Amino acid sequence: MSNYRHNRVPGHTWFFTVRLADPTSTLLTEHISAFGEAMRHARGRKPFHVDAWVVLHDHAHAIWTLPAGDADCASRWRAVKIAFSKAVRKLHRAPLRTTAIWQRHYQQHAIADDAHYRHLVDYVHANPVTHGMCSHAVEWPWSSVHRFVAEGLIVPPESCDVLASMPSSTSSGDGPCP
Repeated sequence: MSNYRHNRVPGHTWFFTVRLADPTSTLLTEHISAFGEAMRHARGRKPFHVDAWVVLHDHAHAIWTLPAGDADCASRWRAVKIAFSKAVRKLHRAPLRTTAIWQRHYQQHAIADDAHYRHLVDYVHANPVTHGMCSHAVEWPWSSVHRFVAEGLIVPPESCDVLASMPSSTSSGDGPCP
């Protein structure tokens, strides 16, 4: 059984999905450094802990823990989206007021307990496998799975193939595999 509890920090924890407006776009992975810089910028303005994350071509999933007493997820995501959009438009020399890069809204829900947390961390890490981007989560370069393996929170993929066969909507949450 995975011991993700050591990855948790005080404060309320949230799961997010953010999507690009164009589902065929690959802007997120083409400009992964701009996305990372946008996240750092947002964290510098209003701190939060990134528990787990994955970036695919057209969407990203993240698990964040906000400081105790702070539930302002919206301004943090707004800062990420604005910074990323400005960087991409600058790189493409596009006018600032062109078509939207992001879907207007994002999905979010609170994480209820440790079992829910484990399930969602596994879901985040398995997402590239689920979408057919790779056979093992650690093969996908844009994910926190590498940190989880390095910290010994999960075992490397050669030890098991649990997540590769996990349906996207269900998980026992007990598997230690990336």
